[in-house]
Amino acid sequence: MPINQLDRRRDHQVLDPCLLGRPVHLLPAFAAGLAEAIGAEMASPGGRRHWGAYRLEHLAFERAPEQPGLRWLGISGPYGVAAVAFERTLLLGLLEGRYARRQPSIPAAVQQTPVAERVTATEERLAVTLAQQLASLLDARVADGLARLDSPPAPVKASAGAGAAIVPAGAPGKTGWVLRAQYGRRDTDEPTQAAPEGQIWIGLDHALMACVLQGVKADRGAVRASGGARMPGEPLASRLEVKLEGCLVSKEITLGTLFGLQVGDVIPVSVGRADVVLDNSRLFTAAVAEHKGKLCLTSFEDAE
Repeated sequence: MPINQLDRRRDHQVLDPCLLGRPVHLLPAFAAGLAEAIGAEMASPGGRRHWGAYRLEHLAFERAPEQPGLRWLGISGPYGVAAVAFERTLLLGLLEGRYARRQPSIPAAVQQTPVAERVTATEERLAVTLAQQLASLLDARVADGLARLDSPPAPVKASAGAGAAIVPAGAPGKTGWVLRAQYGRRDTDEPTQAAPEGQIWIGLDHALMACVLQGVKADRGAVRASGGARMPGEPLASRLEVKLEGCLVSKEITLGTLFGLQVGDVIPVSVGRADVVLDNSRLFTAAVAEHKGKLCLTSFEDAE
């Protein structure tokens, strides 16, 4: 009997070729810092007014969602545009907790098909308020990273605060960078207050993503320069540094040809897949690509 293989293509971020050579491996650290800031905001008295009994459970960079019907709100900030989309069940759960706390929970049929609920002006105002809040926290996190640069870029747009323009935005493309936030309910002794989990997606345009990458690189550089300790929970593999060497091309010639070479002679070669070597051990093969005048290695495969 054939065994169905799980489609795990959505488990991996589709990288933008324009970002080859950028410190994308440092993005989880940025997401962790942003999650801490969002959690602190939600736990504050003003934050609990909007978030009620919800808590942030997970925040990470993932592929753009393919769910139909998501309404994206674009917020122009000092470093770029953030597009925010809310899962409908989360907004309805927040409204229920704020305006109907003593009433029964949203019917199960509506939870399963939230599109059946009419979108009210109150729901739209709540989405705008939360989108502005998340965009402001995101911009503040980006600004913290850029502040460590020797020459930080100056903000070129209006702040994403309460006065920022909120406009409908298109969904991020397949190669776009999106932060997915997973929310759940806090522990409660009232079973009637149970609500489904919800999600929020924050898409970053190219300008904003470039600032994020600049900031995380500056963060890592500051840690190395100061000799500070890594996070206690950081795995050992992320604390060890190794030197990889790439062998781009090799050519066999006779000894007589070698001694006969003169200035201006050309040795014809063809560049295929490069060998990636660690301490004289061949670990990977990689494709050679060009990006902004520099050669890069990509599409790594095990040498075995």
